[in-house]
Amino acid sequence: MGQSPYLEALQRDGFVVIPGLLTPEEVAELREAATKATKRTRKGEWPFFRTVPKQFPPWPKEVPPPEEGGIWGVQHLLHPEMPGRDKFARFYFSDKVLRVVEELLSVERPSKSTSPDDEPLVMELFNLLVAPEGKNFELRWHRDDIPETVSPEEELKLLQAKSPNGRQSHAQYNLALCPDSSLIAVPGSHRRVRTETERNADPYEPNLPGQQVVKLNPGDAVFYDSNILHRGVYAPKEIGGEETRLTLHGSVGLKGASGDDKDKKVRATAVLQHGVGKWVDREDAALGVGERAENMRKNLISMGRGDDVGYSLQG
Repeated sequence: MGQSPYLEALQRDGFVVIPGLLTPEEVAELREAATKATKRTRKGEWPFFRTVPKQFPPWPKEVPPPEEGGIWGVQHLLHPEMPGRDKFARFYFSDKVLRVVEELLSVERPSKSTSPDDEPLVMELFNLLVAPEGKNFELRWHRDDIPETVSPEEELKLLQAKSPNGRQSHAQYNLALCPDSSLIAVPGSHRRVRTETERNADPYEPNLPGQQVVKLNPGDAVFYDSNILHRGVYAPKEIGGEETRLTLHGSVGLKGASGDDKDKKVRATAVLQHGVGKWVDREDAALGVGERAENMRKNLISMGRGDDVGYSLQG
């Protein structure tokens, strides 16, 4: 597979914005489903969520009250009991998304008649990022699965191990259903250790040198290296008011990615720490959107349930 502009941008900058990945009609359909899922979760009627002020799992069992910020994410959009699951699944496994993933991971699309053994991709995570209520919420500067406490030598070793020869083990993205400028990243930081300024900066430093705010219109997507130095700034919405942020947040894995058993365990932790392994093998978990989706789901099942994987980061 030849080089593509998307892959070139990802390798150079650590992220690539793809404008208009979805049509306005597709955005409207998904926004309706996402709004219903978010309202249900805010009322405590969906048990999987991300809560203010916590940044990383494990998450509390109860939704905090709106005056404390409530939630900032809805988990497991592909869960068999999620209303609107069919719409979310059609998007997650769509050619529009998977063709970009294939370019970024440098893999060929399998033939129509495949088995899980032939399928190079793995179903991973599909969640929804939403606005907190009534109060601002910010994520600290971080890389998704490299602790901020590591030495420069270990940091470089981990960066190289996670993207050997510039090839990632997964593709991660945000797809905006409302205007979104929440993601802030430092271009090129996925290929180097932190500078002394970055290493010594306040965890919530608002103006890190070289940072870029990633601005998305509805239907735009940003695919990014999960170990780029990045953070999130989530403007609040009015308590009880219209949803102002609905951003689909997904990742698709590469089966058999290069790396030793330790590296593979790190990726399994990054995925299974969110609890997807607890339900993906249920009898009613079939996705109903084609053979390829089922093979990708079976590839995730083969990673295990995640009972003892622990957590990538703390906080």
